[in-house]
Amino acid sequence: MSGDVVAKDSAQGPSRSSDQPAAPLSRYESQKRRDWNTFGQYLKNQRPPVAISQCNCNHVLDFLRYLDQFGKTKVHVHGCVFFGQPDPPAPCTCPVRQAWGSLDALIGRLRAAYEEHGGSQENNPFGNGAIRVFLREVKDCQAKARGIPYKKKKKKKIQIKPNVNDEANSSSKQQPALLSSN
Repeated sequence: MSGDVVAKDSAQGPSRSSDQPAAPLSRYESQKRRDWNTFGQYLKNQRPPVAISQCNCNHVLDFLRYLDQFGKTKVHVHGCVFFGQPDPPAPCTCPVRQAWGSLDALIGRLRAAYEEHGGSQENNPFGNGAIRVFLREVKDCQAKARGIPYKKKKKKKIQIKPNVNDEANSSSKQQPALLSSN
């Protein structure tokens, strides 16, 4: 896979000159690069090490579970007295986990990075259905633990209100009809 990256860089040759510094990466691009490098390091640290080309959705799921140890979101367990309370009044010993939104955004960035590094969309382990199921379960679990259910936001219906001028015009049109009937 790293050979693919080198081939892509050299194919861009004339458009990049060594005289001009590279434009700074956007926040999203920086996060995507950092996430991709972190995932690659995670795979290298596996016993035996796993090549990115051999990666599957099980490796991705293991990576997401591994990240929980660095999370900051308190997720109350069923036996906790604060289970289902949005704002618990006191601390408890429940574990901290990665927030669902953070994991969802991470998967989106890794999915894009995988394809940018030469992976095919059809074989993208980050787009696997098992990942979507895992994320949905995390979202539901965290929502229940906080007592705040996630519900899809319904699109607001736009009500078209007549302009004040339109109302004045319509009422003035009606007045002559009323006057003529008198």
